[in-house]
Amino acid sequence: MPTESRTELAKPPAARTATTDEVAGLDALELGPASKEGRAARLGRRVWDSLWPKLLAVALVIAGWQIVYLTEWKPPFALPDPLTVFADMRELIPTAEFARAIGITMQRAVIGFLIAVVIGTLIGAAVARFRPLRAAIGSLITGLQTMPSIIWFPFAILLFQISETTIMFVVIIGATPSIANGLISGIDYVPRVWLRVGKVLGMRGLNLYRFLILPASLPSFVSGLKQGWAFAWRSLMAGELLVIVAGQGSIGVLMQGAREFNNAPRLLSWIIVVLVIGILVDIAFNAFDNALRKRWGLTQS
Repeated sequence: MPTESRTELAKPPAARTATTDEVAGLDALELGPASKEGRAARLGRRVWDSLWPKLLAVALVIAGWQIVYLTEWKPPFALPDPLTVFADMRELIPTAEFARAIGITMQRAVIGFLIAVVIGTLIGAAVARFRPLRAAIGSLITGLQTMPSIIWFPFAILLFQISETTIMFVVIIGATPSIANGLISGIDYVPRVWLRVGKVLGMRGLNLYRFLILPASLPSFVSGLKQGWAFAWRSLMAGELLVIVAGQGSIGVLMQGAREFNNAPRLLSWIIVVLVIGILVDIAFNAFDNALRKRWGLTQS
């Protein structure tokens, strides 16, 4: 045995503990002080780094809008200037009509999306699990995903008349294929070694999906959920503009009302509201995706 190894083994436990403490101290020095001020500064810097490109983009859009308005390309009653629209938004947002419209539209979006998640997850898991089923309907799912959602409305109206069910039907059928394809793609990329290890550990059937396959496919599944939400949101907006349900003052209904009365500031106000909602949901999905990637060690902490 080498002399160095015998010397190391001969050290008392206290000496080895001191060495460990020294290494921990060096790690602490490398990481730097974890003061509240330091954490707050880093958080503020990250928020600003993420925020300023968005603010710059908004400023450029508003500047371009103002330039187009000044060119008098369209009359002011059709294309108002930004200040007029922002003034209309200040009047609109505090009203009960605004809160009611947001509530109706978001309720439809959330319920339709959750139903699509359940259906898409079941279909995706079944198609990924059974090869004959994939051969039968795998291409059909992709084909449905590429179809414009608005093409389903004539058929949905024929089935359900002018009703809430018509809108929900199109929202669900628009979002489900993307969710199913996201799960199928995630399951396809689960390493075969993991599956063999799971079977060695006694995982079979539902437990194999619950504890191994679904967690492993989660990053790709989240991307499918994000895309599914985008399809659901676009389908819902098209549905609310085409299918006017009596007594339901949703965003689409109020937008149609603004168009009929040639109220361009109010119409543009609702367009901005829809855009903001889409951006906020996208930020929420990105935050969840980043947290998931960090948990999986795919990004720097």
